[in-house]
Amino acid sequence: MSTVCAGMLETPPVSTAEFEASEAPPLNEVGQAPERLAGRKNLLQLIQLRWVAVAGQLATILGVQFGLGIRLPLVEMLTLLAALVLFNVLSWLRTRLRSSVSDGELFAALLVDVGVLSGQLFYAGGVTNPFVYLYLLQVAVGSVLLRPRYIWAMVGLTSLCFVVLTQWHRPLSLPDLPSPTLSTHYVGGLLVCFILNATLLVIFIGRIGRNLRQRDARLADLRQRAAEEEHIVRMGLLASGAAHELGTPLATLSVILGDWSRMAPFAAEPELREEIEEMQSQLQRCKSIVSGILQSAGEARGEAPVETMLHDFLDELVAQWRSTRPVQEFHYEREGVPDLPIISDSALKQMIGNVLDNAVEAAPQAPLTLRVACEDDTLILRVQDQGPGFDPAMLARFGKPYQSSKGKPGGGLGLFLSVNVARTLGGRIAAHNRPEGGAEVVITLPLAALESPQEASDVPARAG
Repeated sequence: MSTVCAGMLETPPVSTAEFEASEAPPLNEVGQAPERLAGRKNLLQLIQLRWVAVAGQLATILGVQFGLGIRLPLVEMLTLLAALVLFNVLSWLRTRLRSSVSDGELFAALLVDVGVLSGQLFYAGGVTNPFVYLYLLQVAVGSVLLRPRYIWAMVGLTSLCFVVLTQWHRPLSLPDLPSPTLSTHYVGGLLVCFILNATLLVIFIGRIGRNLRQRDARLADLRQRAAEEEHIVRMGLLASGAAHELGTPLATLSVILGDWSRMAPFAAEPELREEIEEMQSQLQRCKSIVSGILQSAGEARGEAPVETMLHDFLDELVAQWRSTRPVQEFHYEREGVPDLPIISDSALKQMIGNVLDNAVEAAPQAPLTLRVACEDDTLILRVQDQGPGFDPAMLARFGKPYQSSKGKPGGGLGLFLSVNVARTLGGRIAAHNRPEGGAEVVITLPLAALESPQEASDVPARAG
């Protein structure tokens, strides 16, 4: 039996879930960033496990010395144990500070554990002690807590300690047994086995940790999408209710303007007649928007579809948008886009219109450009303006609700809805500032999501 069988109890591998379940941080940690709290929780966990190890080492040393009658260098081994206790007290005092615990500090703490284990093994037979493989637990803990450079440093350090203990150690004096000696080939095999096990531990624990992080990221993304979709549903209910309420006053205004247009005082004045006609045109636009909201509310894409050609859809959308917006200079380019049958709905039109509206509001007097192209079965629409560009904070939260630089209540909802429509179609909307000035918003949509069902079903036949 070894005097160090409990030496590695202090640092077993700890999973991320176990760290989250550890005791709450001290009161002075409240309000700190999550990464700071994570480092402190990791250190607290090591401290708790190290107290268990101290008790285990003390029980093992006393049990071997007085229970089994094996003589041990008690002074040296208890001195190492006392040093470990002192270090643990200092580590606990370190957790009371408000500064974050870095990977370097955790690595240093593990180095102390390795040093104490190496010292205990030195006084207890070196590599002839079967518990020398408890070094692997240090490697496993490092694989969970540390970055790759520290992990591989831990592998190298423990391997070096293993090699040193093959040459320098105090043999155990076991009663009724000859002094244990190992052949050179056997020691070499132990070293190869140790390095192989340590390397595999690092590789596979690293892969498992990466998979868990990717899973957590996917779950967080799904939760974010669910929250956004719930927000969209609430907005849809509010919009449809508002549209119903607006129907009556808009109809009343339409009747009043119609009466005014036929009254002699207004009909005799050309300027008044033009203003009434403009008011009627804008009122008709409002009624069209309300009708679109009512038609789209609760209606899934593909129900009562409108089939059109891609070129016609783009050209009509641009012409309609240009005629109803006060844009000074607008350039529209369509190049290399196949003329495919697609399904057109109001959500798709509104998505593109929202992006164009946002560009006009950012730079009302500057030229605006819409370039449409196709790359690898993906439709790409680039909206470029020559305005001030996006603020870095806005780019970081592009497409989030209520993120707007216009200072208006409810701003940012247009882009938020556009981003979600593009995501529903399997595409995305991205934004960046151009080096020459201004901003560019890029809409990418897979053509397969726009094609009509008949066209999509003909693809295998054409391919054959």
